Amino acid sequence: MPTFDVVSEIDHQEVRNAVDQTNREASTRFDFKGTDAVVEYGEKELTLRASTPDRLRALYQLLEEKLVKRSVSLKSLDPQTIEEASHNSARQRVTLKAGLTPEVAKAINRIVKEMGAKSLTSSTQGDRVRVSGKQRDDLQRAIATFKDSAIEVPLQYVNFRD
Repeated sequence: MPTFDVVSEIDHQEVRNAVDQTNREASTRFDFKGTDAVVEYGEKELTLRASTPDRLRALYQLLEEKLVKRSVSLKSLDPQTIEEASHNSARQRVTLKAGLTPEVAKAINRIVKEMGAKSLTSSTQGDRVRVSGKQRDDLQRAIATFKDSAIEVPLQYVNFRD
């Protein structure tokens, strides 16, 4: 019986590379001169710093461009509000969302049931959801349905077995 797993993971190496590229470009671009714009990488969150909120928004847009070029989904970013920091500067924390929460796993299971295919079943197994069916076409339809759904985390489809 063919199966696959639905997971939500972030490639931290690609995020780190995008942060490095953003910092490099921000240090050389004319519109960022003298703004001390920098992105700091942490395992669970990114911290953006700049001299003004406008430069901070531009830095965030630059970071998004670099992440898209490196195939990191923007759904994995959860930007917080822009805060006033010391010395009239601005700071913003961006949380990295990874992993399937129980609510998201329930939503995936609900989508499988709503598809109406009798041969499809799904079960939550820790931080992943296993979808199984009698035919490969049903599984491919399930993946297409997941891609069209409004789930707020990036999904990857791994461990596809016939």
